[in-house]
Amino acid sequence: MMIKRTVLGLVLLLSISMTSKSQVKIGFEVSFKEPQAHYAEVEMNVSGIAAKNYIDLKMPTWTPGSYLIREFSKSVESFGAKAGGKDLKFEKISKNTWRVHNVKANAVKVNYRVYAFEISVRTPFIDKAHAFLSPTGIFMYPDGMIKTPSTVKIIPFSTWSKVSTGLEPVKGEKFTYTASDFDILFDSPIEVGNQDVFEFDAAGVKHEVAMYGGGNYDKERLKVDMAKIVEEGTKIYGENPNKHYTFIVHNYERGGGGLEHLNSTTLGASRNGYGTERGYKSFLSLVAHEYYHLWNVKRLRPKALGPFDYENENYTTNLWVAEGFTSYYGNKLMIRAGHVDLNGFINPLLGSVGTVLNMPGSKIQSVASSSFDAWIIGYRPNENSNNNSISYYTKGEAVGMLMDLEIINATKGAKSLDDVMKAMYDLYYKNLKRGYTDAEFKAMVEKVSGISFAGFWDKYINGTDDIDYAKYLAMAGFNVVNENANRDVPFLGVTTTRKDNKVVIATVLRNSGAWIDGINVNDELVSIDGAPAELAVERMAQITGKKVGDVVKVVVVRDGLKKELDVKLTANKAVRLSYSEVQNPTPMQLTVRKKWTGL
Repeated sequence: MMIKRTVLGLVLLLSISMTSKSQVKIGFEVSFKEPQAHYAEVEMNVSGIAAKNYIDLKMPTWTPGSYLIREFSKSVESFGAKAGGKDLKFEKISKNTWRVHNVKANAVKVNYRVYAFEISVRTPFIDKAHAFLSPTGIFMYPDGMIKTPSTVKIIPFSTWSKVSTGLEPVKGEKFTYTASDFDILFDSPIEVGNQDVFEFDAAGVKHEVAMYGGGNYDKERLKVDMAKIVEEGTKIYGENPNKHYTFIVHNYERGGGGLEHLNSTTLGASRNGYGTERGYKSFLSLVAHEYYHLWNVKRLRPKALGPFDYENENYTTNLWVAEGFTSYYGNKLMIRAGHVDLNGFINPLLGSVGTVLNMPGSKIQSVASSSFDAWIIGYRPNENSNNNSISYYTKGEAVGMLMDLEIINATKGAKSLDDVMKAMYDLYYKNLKRGYTDAEFKAMVEKVSGISFAGFWDKYINGTDDIDYAKYLAMAGFNVVNENANRDVPFLGVTTTRKDNKVVIATVLRNSGAWIDGINVNDELVSIDGAPAELAVERMAQITGKKVGDVVKVVVVRDGLKKELDVKLTANKAVRLSYSEVQNPTPMQLTVRKKWTGL
């Protein structure tokens, strides 16, 4: 009887707790009284809360997919709270937490304003033409209630008529949407204005494209070409997990970048870039990258990336898979969709390999460490970053290519990296419903390939070995050469920029003559061997008339003082890779090539 009573008591307690949570209602209303001044007015209503002395409301400090603490609370002002029409006392108890006191009423209304004037795919931006609501920079959440549903009502400015978002609409209520929890809300950007909207169907899913800013795009062409990318991505995983998907595209004079979301993405583009083949393919490549994220990262993810802690850094050593592999698959989707040929597929990959090899930081930082340090280095590089760090995007893309070729070669064309990603998706996202560890990813690679990847991990993931591009491309019957090999080209080892009509040193390359003999970043370059700065910069690539080992006199101004430095020229060791097909490829090389390229 005691056991039965205890169980019954637990059931009753659980039932009461669930009822209490289900009665909590959270609703937002966003309006725009002064969009020209870049403000959103936010009203937050919380009802059904148990009577208590206070409630803490928090603003996220970062946005998933962009690994930097951005302190969104800095843009919040005019915070106030009421219950039953009466003002409630509140205080700010941390950088992103407002504590509202005397919450003894059933419902609390909170009002605040958000200043939004940073153009990017990860931050809110508002002006008289439109509003882009990046949710982590707009919406607060009650502490401990991340899993609580909410509704969002948008009241467009008087001259605006459209809202585009991946959120689910509430039937019968105009511009009103619902989110099952704050993870969904924070993962659903909202575009408000007069954007040009068109649709296409692909993989059984309706896709909406919301174009802001105009541009020379061809809607009918985009519908066809974007659909091909969707179909090719869906083939890898055997399913498209969306009911609907929204592309929010911001077209500026010069735009770029993208941020992935669960059933949407925000893209930056150049409004007149669609008119050239290069610009058009660049946009499609961005589409391919961000769309592939709906499987890789938004569902199949490193263990640290969900459930999210929105107040602190979420560390992982696997962004080389999350982002680097997505860059690699952007290329694969492009060739499979027929948007690029063999050159268009291989040359960007060799470009990434070259970038890694040409960065001294690739000998200092591993790609696993680069992933972990994204929070302190990746999004805020300085003048020395090329010397002491490496991008998990670029090296991750190169690693993806090597791993893909290794798997294809080991299985004689039966398997590829596709099989690894699909197996990981099925096991960790669909079955175990959790993220993976680095060890688990490595184990799956070894299971699919049938060989050990211990050495690969030691060299390319946790180590800093140079990428053996010749070995891996040879597996597919390609010769790769460094066009700069055996060229003894002297160089100084700096890059310059213009500042206040002066030529200023921007970077100094590790172990170059400039590095060894003391040229500093921010030095004003006056002359090299008597040639004035402007002329010297034109000749800097090869230091006309000099050879490796020669000493040149460099005059700089540092902190207002003129300095003369003797700099010994070193050899420019930058690689430039090109490929050609092996003249008589073996049947195995042809098998690997076909599996790898799909051609």
